[in-house]
Amino acid sequence: MTIKGGRVDIDVHYLQEVLQDLLRIPSPTGYTDNIVRFVCHELEKLGVSYELTRRGAIRAKLPGAKSAGARAIVSHVDTLGAQVKALKANGRLELVPIGTWSARFAEGARTTIFSENGSFRGTILPLKASGHTFADEVDTLPIGWDYVELRVDARAGCAEDVEALGIEVGDIVAVDPQPEIENGYIVSRHLDNKAGVAVMLAALQAVIVADELPVDVYWLFTIAEEVGHGAAAVLLPEIASMVAVDNGTSAPGQNSSEFGVTLSMADMSGPFDYHLTRKLYQLCLENDIRVRKDVFKHYRSDSASAIEAGADVRTALATFGVDASHGYERIHMHALRSVAELLTAYARSAVKIERDAHELGDLEGFTRQPTAPAEPEVPLSPEREPDPSDS
Repeated sequence: MTIKGGRVDIDVHYLQEVLQDLLRIPSPTGYTDNIVRFVCHELEKLGVSYELTRRGAIRAKLPGAKSAGARAIVSHVDTLGAQVKALKANGRLELVPIGTWSARFAEGARTTIFSENGSFRGTILPLKASGHTFADEVDTLPIGWDYVELRVDARAGCAEDVEALGIEVGDIVAVDPQPEIENGYIVSRHLDNKAGVAVMLAALQAVIVADELPVDVYWLFTIAEEVGHGAAAVLLPEIASMVAVDNGTSAPGQNSSEFGVTLSMADMSGPFDYHLTRKLYQLCLENDIRVRKDVFKHYRSDSASAIEAGADVRTALATFGVDASHGYERIHMHALRSVAELLTAYARSAVKIERDAHELGDLEGFTRQPTAPAEPEVPLSPEREPDPSDS
């Protein structure tokens, strides 16, 4: 292990291996017990104590020199998926999405349907899937969940056949990730946010062997972020700041990158905390971690539910750039390693706002935000003073 400044080197092999393990476990929102068990076993292997909520959110802890003003790092184990809405007369299944994603990316997906009688395999297809039958109508069919159906790999020619199999309305459908790794690129569904979980575990592995942390650091794993629930259920009053780890939106018109760290300055819930985001940016500069800033318009993260529930906690969002988010996603290992390094630097960094150790207080020690006019970087040449008549 090498410590450089505030960050600790990451075991990239472990990061990749644990990501592949996570991708093998289906975990659409509402069907997360198995992946929760995997993460808990991984924490046990690392020697990290944890607590588990009734539904399965995980709160692990690395003790520091102080408990008050603790820090938290959070990501979610749940992914997008689908749910059976109806058993159709043709023996196929009508679906509704779990989470927000387009049926455009569902077409052709291989799936697992989890029923009381056991799991079944199947494929999500457009209603008009055969060119030999529908000719050009295959290309003119609208896109949407009303225009796809799930074909079950079992003898099912009518709704009664499907019912006899034991498949029912409400059954959860998991979509195969189909991961591939080549030249440092990782292409797969569900990198949002299994990559974030892998990043946290790799950072945790690195931090464990470092010196004492200045304050307690909680490592939170939530189970329903894709449907709008996040970290509210596992926060504690002593947690003063929380960094969410999730995907950045690498796309035209965005500043996210598949390399380095992308810090989100705001999402649809509003701006992230000025001081915490600024601290993360400075940690990147101080520790030679490539960094960008971006603003996400159609996005909410684990921190949203905590803020909406009234938690008085500073929040920030550190991301790895994902191309085609909520579709066939792609990331690069450079970004995953970079975010993990930032988390180690954050966990080990000195406390700057001592007042955050107390929930309430007066103005003493309260933060300030700069308002002074900027100084020009390059002074005007003495030969050319500004002319008030210049337009």
